[in-house]
Amino acid sequence: MASTLQLRNFIDGRWVEASTGSTFENIDPATGEVIANVAKSATADVDRAIEAARRALDTWRLYPAPKRGEILYRAGEITLRRKDELAREMTREMGKVLAESRGDVQEGIDMTYYIAGEGRRQFGDVVPAELPNKWAMSMRHPVGVVAAITPWNFPFAIPTWKIMPALILGNTVVFKPASYTPLLAVRLVEILEEAGLPKGVLNLVLGPGGDLGDHLVSHPGVDLISFTGSSDTGSHISEIAGRLLKRVSCELGGKNAIVVLDDADVDLSLDGIVWSAFGTSGQRCTAAPTSGRWCLRRSSSAFIRSSPWPRRREPPSLRAAGSRRKARSRRAFSTSRPCSST
Repeated sequence: MASTLQLRNFIDGRWVEASTGSTFENIDPATGEVIANVAKSATADVDRAIEAARRALDTWRLYPAPKRGEILYRAGEITLRRKDELAREMTREMGKVLAESRGDVQEGIDMTYYIAGEGRRQFGDVVPAELPNKWAMSMRHPVGVVAAITPWNFPFAIPTWKIMPALILGNTVVFKPASYTPLLAVRLVEILEEAGLPKGVLNLVLGPGGDLGDHLVSHPGVDLISFTGSSDTGSHISEIAGRLLKRVSCELGGKNAIVVLDDADVDLSLDGIVWSAFGTSGQRCTAAPTSGRWCLRRSSSAFIRSSPWPRRREPPSLRAAGSRRKARSRRAFSTSRPCSST
């Protein structure tokens, strides 16, 4: 039997225990086996992580953007070499089938490579001025310290969607992953450390949400909050951020409509609908709902004939609902300022 791992926080470039010395168990959902003992952080650990991120911000924001991109590119290369190992650890930690775990890691690889290229694409704007003998331009500047709070269902891909754009724009990060998936969070931080990320630029705080999360999002040293999770928690975070006038980006739960047009390929449409509803066991915010009414623009008889469900039943519905976009844009993590104000 493999030895039990010890997972610690990563603060100011060092792997450290929680300030209280407390831990919690990370359990394999298939076997009940203990995978790791995990640092159970307190608010004091959050304070230390934010202080480290603020110290590192002064130098990281001045680090040339193409050089920041080179660090991320190296991280992408390391991740690619370890793809299968990471996928197997993901399946063991949170139960996703191996093929989907490989896809999760690949999304993280793709995002890391893509954002690495943004190190050479941080364009500003030059615009005509109203006054004679004047010119006006804007440049991108980091927002500051970013709190990245991620869920358990895509434990590698979603952190890269938040952390990589934040880093390439010169922000520093305090990363709080779901308590169900601390191992993949540790692996991601290890990769970025190996790739050469300076100390304090990325800090990892492990432990349950609740008081820990509230302290992180309300801390005056945090400038932007990026959260993926439940609608209830997102509403709570947005309320805190609104009172404090913090920038916040939330990707929450939802029911996602599918519209099938008259010229649609029936088989291809059904493949997409079935995968959307039942891929990752439907445990994702982009899943199509499986109850209600379909949103069709063609005869439903073609779908019933081709449907994988028994004909005596009506097909699962696709009830129309509000959609949301993933917060992948570099605009979420930068601010454009006129040159005269900097």
